[in-house]
Amino acid sequence: MNRVLIKNAKIVNEGTIFEGDVLIEDEFIAEIAEKISVKSSATKIIDAEGSYLIPGAIDDQVHFREPGLTHKGDIASESRAAVAGGVTSFIEQPNTVPNAVTQEILQQKYDIAEQTSFANYSFMMGATNDNLEEVLKTNPKNVAGIKIFLGSSTGNMLVDNEAVLEKIFSSTQMLIAVHCEDEQTIKDNLEKFKAEYGEDIPVTAHHLIRSEEACYLSSSKAIALAKKTGARLHIFHLSTAKEMELFTNKIPLEEKKITAEVCVHHLWFTNDDYATKGNFIKWNPAVKTANDRKVLWEALLDDRIDVIATDHAPHTLEEKKQKYLQAPSGGPLVQHSVVAMFEAHHQGKISVEKIVEKMAHNPAKIFKIEKRGFIREGYYADLAIVNPGLPWNVKKENILYKCGWSPFEGVNFKSRITHTFVNGELVYNNFKVKDIRCGKRLLFDR
Repeated sequence: MNRVLIKNAKIVNEGTIFEGDVLIEDEFIAEIAEKISVKSSATKIIDAEGSYLIPGAIDDQVHFREPGLTHKGDIASESRAAVAGGVTSFIEQPNTVPNAVTQEILQQKYDIAEQTSFANYSFMMGATNDNLEEVLKTNPKNVAGIKIFLGSSTGNMLVDNEAVLEKIFSSTQMLIAVHCEDEQTIKDNLEKFKAEYGEDIPVTAHHLIRSEEACYLSSSKAIALAKKTGARLHIFHLSTAKEMELFTNKIPLEEKKITAEVCVHHLWFTNDDYATKGNFIKWNPAVKTANDRKVLWEALLDDRIDVIATDHAPHTLEEKKQKYLQAPSGGPLVQHSVVAMFEAHHQGKISVEKIVEKMAHNPAKIFKIEKRGFIREGYYADLAIVNPGLPWNVKKENILYKCGWSPFEGVNFKSRITHTFVNGELVYNNFKVKDIRCGKRLLFDR
């Protein structure tokens, strides 16, 4: 039996922090107590004094690029980076090549992950204008949800037929996750900037092209459709202050039919950073103004926003170094998301309890993930130890993404992930990922 005893940790769970011990037996958390004595000489002991023990983060929106785009990243490389960052489970998106828009292609991704993933995994089924029959075959017990692009991003999965949209929304009980940007608004804005700059539009215009209005128009339409049909809607990567008026904190999360996500980059960067970071912070939806960032933080803390994720989407340096119009949108984040939020904690913006709520508890609740997202006896031992006083610098040598770069390069983080457990296995320890690919397929209680 694999037995590990984590001692003297500051255990962060369900709104409280208490000092204590956690015993792992095989894949599961066997005991949580103030003091646990060693029952066997075979028990591995980890002294976590001064460090936080948190449930592993569950990133509900990543793009790991396999199949078809593996020069940017693959399930093995990006899940390896994830566990180094304390992310123990991920939900991956369907705009790989070929797009995951049939049950057969979707299953192929699960087959790859079963062999190669360091973290637990699920894959979204993709919707198009003409695959409703395939969408409705999706098994709610072992697939996270349905993904719809209401604005084109990386890939060719735009769903712009309103009759099809309504049919999808009204035909499935599964969670529908959406990318919300209004395509026509973006096209019109782009033409204006092309008229002024030709093909040499500066990246500083990105948030004006993929504008607040483009986001609001699309997300408000999606919400209206969800209310009309009773669909279970989850809106990815919100980026504007204006959109925050669309969400509520008046009811408990478990009763919400419409939930909201914000990504780390929209909480960290503003449009002022385009001047120095350029295409390396070019995301869709765009990083917007300091006021947008301020209001996103307010909505996160007052529970209008339910989840913090990454939209991890690696591209090569060569791709990102192209001119604005040619450079693809997206960037790698899973290795640095948890420590970035702990940095915000050091800055007084967010409590450690709230970080855990938004990055572990709430994704587990929203997707109804079985036995994960909490530090509870009988749950899978997906855990991370975070030392809040062990500074480190992000540099090329310690970046694990296949693309080899990070928008956080050069940043000094005060906190470090020292240990990560996936299904009870110590897969990461102080900058070293062990070659233990013990990730399991996520299952859903629905």
